[in-house]
Amino acid sequence: MYRKKYKAEILIVDDIPQNLRLLAKILSKQGYLVRLAPNGKRALAIVEDNIPDLILLDIMMPEMDGYEVCQLLKANEAVCDVPVIFLSALDKIMDKVKAFEMGGVDYITKPLEEKEILARVQTHLTIRNLQKELEARNRELARLVNIDGLTQVASRRYFDSYLEQEWKRLAREKNHLALIMLDLDYFKLYNDYYGHPIGDDCLKQIGQTLMQAIQRPADLAARYGGEEFVMVLPNIDKSGAVHVAKNIQEKLHDLQIPHTKSKVSPYVTCSMGIACMIPNQSLSLAEFITIADKALYTAKEQGRNQFILGEY
Repeated sequence: MYRKKYKAEILIVDDIPQNLRLLAKILSKQGYLVRLAPNGKRALAIVEDNIPDLILLDIMMPEMDGYEVCQLLKANEAVCDVPVIFLSALDKIMDKVKAFEMGGVDYITKPLEEKEILARVQTHLTIRNLQKELEARNRELARLVNIDGLTQVASRRYFDSYLEQEWKRLAREKNHLALIMLDLDYFKLYNDYYGHPIGDDCLKQIGQTLMQAIQRPADLAARYGGEEFVMVLPNIDKSGAVHVAKNIQEKLHDLQIPHTKSKVSPYVTCSMGIACMIPNQSLSLAEFITIADKALYTAKEQGRNQFILGEY
């Protein structure tokens, strides 16, 4: 809540009360929320409850000096990215070098000057804010790359990566991996009759239905291309994969999306091909995908609106 009122939160760590009061006064009047710690132990306790935006850290302190405090902060994943500015009367090059080696971003020599403190604090807060913005944009970019924009299930690119990852993992663990390839029946006729905007709405509903058909965090539903979808089901045998396929059929039936031009049902249906095995050296990942693809083709050849368990 403080971020609506204060520019940023700064933790000051110094064993000299006079220094704490001086820094608190300088920073508070500039709109910063200031927290004070008289020693390293107290500073480490404070950051566990309140992660600051920046830390001003004295070096020469009893029991635990600033170098050790900084080292512990940088070892803590929750606060390792918080910038640390060292404060010290030590002015030797080796002292400054060590400060940077410990993870500090800057070094201010005592006696402290108000203008210098404010300038350096503002500089490093600006840099940190820019870093946060870049991280947020990178996360959003990664999300856009990994999610299919229309259906909001996983993208083909993410599917390829995830399937390969699980193939290797389950080969090591000697456990089952199942793959379901799904194709909506007569979807070209659906698009031709209802129009592409309605077709897109249909694909969105199918995507959400597939997400509902899987329960475990490791399961993945992805759009393979056009009206084709895939399901990656780690640690599941043939009976488990068949259960998921039946669940998909039931949920799709419950949707009852009209399909006047379908030759198998008045509603939208799908055909599925299932591959399931323990990954091993006798079969490649590409061959595993081909098993599911051929089973899907067989399901379509035999009349659609069904699933076929592939053999290898």
